[in-house]
Amino acid sequence: MSFPEKKMLGAIFEGEGKLTLKEVDVPRVRNEDDVLLEVEMASICGTDVHILATPPGHPATPGSILGHEYVGRVIEIGKGVTSLLPGDRVVVDPNLTCGLCRYCQMGLRNMCENMTTLGIFIDGGFARYNVAPVKALYKISPNLPRDLAVFAEPLSCVINGTRKVALHPGESVVVLGAGPIGLLYTQMFKAAGAGKIIVSEVSPLRADRARASGAHLVVNPREQDLADVVKHETGIGADLVVDAVGALFGEALRLVRRGGKVLLFGMNQQAKSEIRQYDITRYEVDVMSAYISKNTFPPAIKVLESGVIDPRVLITHRISLEDISSGIEAMRNGEAIKVVITP
Repeated sequence: MSFPEKKMLGAIFEGEGKLTLKEVDVPRVRNEDDVLLEVEMASICGTDVHILATPPGHPATPGSILGHEYVGRVIEIGKGVTSLLPGDRVVVDPNLTCGLCRYCQMGLRNMCENMTTLGIFIDGGFARYNVAPVKALYKISPNLPRDLAVFAEPLSCVINGTRKVALHPGESVVVLGAGPIGLLYTQMFKAAGAGKIIVSEVSPLRADRARASGAHLVVNPREQDLADVVKHETGIGADLVVDAVGALFGEALRLVRRGGKVLLFGMNQQAKSEIRQYDITRYEVDVMSAYISKNTFPPAIKVLESGVIDPRVLITHRISLEDISSGIEAMRNGEAIKVVITP
């Protein structure tokens, strides 16, 4: 590769609670399916904060460059790449699946037995350049703003859930938690014609962004009885309840109507919700779950390019890579919703 730059700054995970900015070699195209990207923008995910917690709340490979939500421009392609050209803009599906295991062959790529992840287990987007396999890349319009494109990865995960619940116009929804995922669900349900969207959130900052994202009513469950509010607003309970926190299954069952739907999205390995299976069976509640994306990058790109939602309302901080530690800290302290980084 004849490339003028030999070194770049990268945010390296160095073990429990430690993220270090270091000068590292610019990655090279080595395999036929490799694509060298110049990172236009990356964003900090809650998973990054969990990785850097002490003790860690999510595994990662020490020595790897973090950052799994990013958009880039193609700089160089491997000999086997035919679908992209230098200059193309792409978003990145960071979850690399084998295509050969039993679940991949069943079409359940998000259940791959051999999955690895860019920006967690191998180098990702918290650097100026990144090499990714072409199968992870999805071409986007040259006109799509980078601060919209950077939402493709989390939005693809949300669309995995919205496809399952198949909300009908006019139906009522409760979203538990107004973090980035809960806010994306709120925007998607608003665009789908939800009759009433009630969001449960204790943070004033997130509550404000929930209203800006289309929530008809935001409830602080520490100040009001959420079940009473939902019953008053809907008459019989919500048609759909989404747990975007990962610890509120029991609460979701209190809020959903008979014959309604509960979608479990948030994840917390330590959470233990007390539930009565009787209530699920007796009232025919459909309980569903959604894990990461599932062939949903193309529809996520369509949503972003169409302008039917505008997730930029989630962005609270715009920083340089050199300031990434302050962005992580703002996320950890609840002072930020979405932090975007320009390498």
